[in-house]
Amino acid sequence: MVTVSPSEVLAAALSRPPTLGTGRLICVDGLAGSGKTTLARALAALAPEAVVLGTDEMLEGWRGLPGLGGSIEALLRPLAAARPGHWRRWDWYADRWDGTQTVTPGPLLVLEGVGSAASAYDDLVTLLVWVEADLDVRLARWLERDGEDMRPHWAAWLADEEALHRRENTRARADLVVRT
Repeated sequence: MVTVSPSEVLAAALSRPPTLGTGRLICVDGLAGSGKTTLARALAALAPEAVVLGTDEMLEGWRGLPGLGGSIEALLRPLAAARPGHWRRWDWYADRWDGTQTVTPGPLLVLEGVGSAASAYDDLVTLLVWVEADLDVRLARWLERDGEDMRPHWAAWLADEEALHRRENTRARADLVVRT
């Protein structure tokens, strides 16, 4: 396992050739509550030209992990061809899709979230970063962020993310591992 800082993650991505058309794609994947959003925000602070997208808004609710890779690929393939990409936004409060967002091609796109790095679009990923933390730390972070009311979703989410990462072999495909 290699542990790296946000500046090292950015340097590693920028040292590689573009993979998303003329831009680069960093996927920050890993386990719920491990610190993916924190890393993505740190990358955005280091690279103001970066567009950072959290994939939580691309999920079709709590059981949406299986379809996430297809939604992301539909966003990325046009970007790779120097065209705007689109994604549908999930409204967690209304429990339904709520509009389409557009992303224009740029120098750096950071996707962060559980399942953000599906193998179907490996050819477009410049750098895959896996973020992990101990289960008790992750649960404490989740409860702090989302509240006790979300605890009932935890067991199903853990099972879904484990199945997804096992099927995708995400950690083994990662270029870098960050442990928080």
